[in-house]
Amino acid sequence: MNRITSLFGITYPIVQGGMVWCSGWRLAAAVSNAGGLGLIGAGSMHPDTLREHIRKCKAATSKPFGVNLPLMYPQIDEVMQLVVDEGVKIVFTSAGSPKKWTGWLHERGVTVVHVVSSSRFAQKAEEAGVDAVVAEGFEAGGHNGREETTTLCLIPAVRRATSLPLIAAGGIATGESMLAVQALGAEGVQIGTRFALTAESSASDVFKNYCLQLEEGDTRLLLKKLAPTRLVKGKFLDAVSAAEASGATEEQLRELLGKGRAKRGIFEGDLDEGELEIGQIASLLRGRGIQPVAEVMEELVQAYEKGREALLQSKL
Repeated sequence: MNRITSLFGITYPIVQGGMVWCSGWRLAAAVSNAGGLGLIGAGSMHPDTLREHIRKCKAATSKPFGVNLPLMYPQIDEVMQLVVDEGVKIVFTSAGSPKKWTGWLHERGVTVVHVVSSSRFAQKAEEAGVDAVVAEGFEAGGHNGREETTTLCLIPAVRRATSLPLIAAGGIATGESMLAVQALGAEGVQIGTRFALTAESSASDVFKNYCLQLEEGDTRLLLKKLAPTRLVKGKFLDAVSAAEASGATEEQLRELLGKGRAKRGIFEGDLDEGELEIGQIASLLRGRGIQPVAEVMEELVQAYEKGREALLQSKL
């Protein structure tokens, strides 16, 4: 037991990332049933869809689970009320200041965790009263912080800056990497990419299989004029890269991005016209195939324990 497992009432300090188009009720329930903390990713859901996923997740697991809410969500007031009305007790917030909503959620018995990309934002999250922080390095897939700080540098900096329970994210997909960030001061991990490519993820199998064949260097952090986003090699990445190289404006990049590209790429499996997002660590999973969550969780825990034993027996 540590502060993370105690805070959430879970067996292992492993949190599943709340990823758009990947983190539906099936994935959240599977991770929670395996002893971690599953999260429903609300960022790609209309309110009625989110309500449906919450209710289905409740029916599929008796274990704790939560909802990840980007604070830039256009109907944030409605969704916050919905989450409380549906009895969700854990909310992860991101992409904005947690100051407005943390107290409101606490008054309604909800545990609040905020995702940060720097020690400065971690301090602001602590001042806002959150219960824990996720420090996410720029190795992560999807939207990233502008600081481009790697997980190995970010975790000790955040640990020094705040006394809050600390969850590490970005580039973590194995038990060995869990052990590494623990040595740097993290008390738990949030894993996105590995869970995004499991059988229970709502992403398209076409997208999953494509990502499971990636090699080192097959993702890049682009769209920095809008919001830094880690993209996977393909036609859309090439188009964005060419546009940025020619000095495209924010407006031109927004026009290129359009609407629904992430859904088209991740959820529908359109590898040509879709926006494909995954973390750098995908290359380490090359050739593994699509695994069930229970198998992934077992591998994570066993590799962590084996690695810890090896460290204890070694002489540095």
